[in-house]
Amino acid sequence: MDIRNIAIIAHVDHGKTTLVDQLLRQSGAFREHQQVAERALDRNDLERERGITILAKCTSVVWHDTRINIVDTPGHADFGGEVERILGMVDGAIVLVDSAEGVLPQTKFVVGKALARGLRPIVVVNKIDRQDARPDEVHEEVFDLFAALGATDAQLDFPMLYASGRQGWADVALEGPRKDLSALFDLVLRHVPAPVLDTEAPFGMVASILDYDNYLGRVLTGRVEQGRARVNMPVRVLRADGSVVEIGRLTKLMSFRGLERVPVEEAEAGDIIAVAGLAEATVPDTIAAPELPAALPAIPVDPPTLAMTFRINDGPLGGREGKKVTSRQIRDRLLREAEGNVAIRITESSESEAFEVAGRGELQLGVLIETMRREGFELTIGRPRVLTRQNPETGEREEPMEEVLVDVDEPYTGIVVEKMSLRKGEMQDMRPSGGGKVRLTFLMPSRGLIGYHGEFLTDTRGTGIMNRLFHGYGPWKGTIEGRRNGSLISTENGEAVQYALFYLQERGTLFVDPGDKVYVGMILGEHSRDNDLEVNPIKEKKLTNIRAAGKDEALLLTPPRRMSLEQAIAYIEDDELVEVTPSAVRLRKRYLDPHERKRFERRVESDAVA
Repeated sequence: MDIRNIAIIAHVDHGKTTLVDQLLRQSGAFREHQQVAERALDRNDLERERGITILAKCTSVVWHDTRINIVDTPGHADFGGEVERILGMVDGAIVLVDSAEGVLPQTKFVVGKALARGLRPIVVVNKIDRQDARPDEVHEEVFDLFAALGATDAQLDFPMLYASGRQGWADVALEGPRKDLSALFDLVLRHVPAPVLDTEAPFGMVASILDYDNYLGRVLTGRVEQGRARVNMPVRVLRADGSVVEIGRLTKLMSFRGLERVPVEEAEAGDIIAVAGLAEATVPDTIAAPELPAALPAIPVDPPTLAMTFRINDGPLGGREGKKVTSRQIRDRLLREAEGNVAIRITESSESEAFEVAGRGELQLGVLIETMRREGFELTIGRPRVLTRQNPETGEREEPMEEVLVDVDEPYTGIVVEKMSLRKGEMQDMRPSGGGKVRLTFLMPSRGLIGYHGEFLTDTRGTGIMNRLFHGYGPWKGTIEGRRNGSLISTENGEAVQYALFYLQERGTLFVDPGDKVYVGMILGEHSRDNDLEVNPIKEKKLTNIRAAGKDEALLLTPPRRMSLEQAIAYIEDDELVEVTPSAVRLRKRYLDPHERKRFERRVESDAVA
């Protein structure tokens, strides 16, 4: 049977996973009347809740006696490591672009990677059914993008379709019949080349995806680059430097059939398969027959730009809400994550029982923390910090820079430009984008964006859309002003009392409700001034035997400000931590004891003077 291997790449929320749903349905991958969840490939709970794809996944359909292996990739820049690996498995790509939003930063990122690999993409302008669709302008934007990224003449001559993934149709012409996706299937068969690989050479494949199965253990997915794989054949696992990691056997071979992984006895060059039976192999190792002398080439992955410190939960409530609380359990879990996720790097921290976790962005690390929390872990997280480097030629300190694209209603452009400039952002472009909106492009330090997204949504009344993309390294931009308000810090252990909170809410914004557990050093709210204030949240009303009219009026509390995990991580300062447990997210000072806090502040001040 003929084979085609394609990836579906696009900016976040441009409809990749929804389109794959329709491809599966119309190719007959689902039985008649089979109940299938919407966005069937987003199987992870977090993916379903957030409506985003986090992990790349493979599926397969048959069209006119040709097997089309399809890889659905994430759209967020934070998960770019997944996209980079996947492009090594495919011979073609479908670039999906929203008919209204047009080309956005992640479109540029994934298309640049695909063009660099020599792929000739198919462009699909999706969501044509939107009222604000502008397909002709988007077509021009895509052409300009390809040209700006140095596409060859063959790549610039890309075929294009208009489609609605949700309605399940794609057509060559905008006024086409709009029946089904057969035009897209036929174009894939015509335009994407079949893999031309040597089936008689010794077996070799590069592991691109690692996941765990309760019955099979470690399962590695990749494309067979040469030769044939057979069940129980002996193999060696090679690193990029040629060193042998392990010697073993392929106890199980699986090929993709619709949403299922189906056992097969043999697979040949060009097919995407999953293998089991290896204990040490990981991404991007080469799994090969013993006679293959060297590792196959693998795609280099862009380095991490952001780091956080993961520590044990040493607060007074530590160990009460989670099952996994020791540094050894946290270490083992982080190392397991780093095996399959090549965009994450784990190192031992200089602090005791703490680990430095470096990744692509706040969202990627936030998803890892949320996953661990749901698995029963308790930990404390430090403030995110960017990873700087020394310029090899000038010796200057350099920091990661990001290209930020903002779509905002015209009345809010002033406040956005002002806030961006305070965070050392430099405006590159400003143009109307239709419907009373303005598109602003900035170049700014990654650290200037830490904690800004919530403020941005408040400033634009929830109507603004901000997209960001790693641009490269640039000169250090100096200090960026952080949070202006101090914290309300608990001086007591116990449960918060309504009477105390009623009088505390005059001092600032509270983060806790009556009955919430509190402890010494825990952050209860944001002070209305710029200094920290120590307060007693468990103070009860003194009882007397005198009753007077109006003494016991109802104490009305303003609802507390509840933060999501990502908001809490972005909110904290250098001397604060986020305590994460399966049932709570709390903010606290790094040093709970007030005397220790004062010693730490004096030490910081003396270091600054020196």
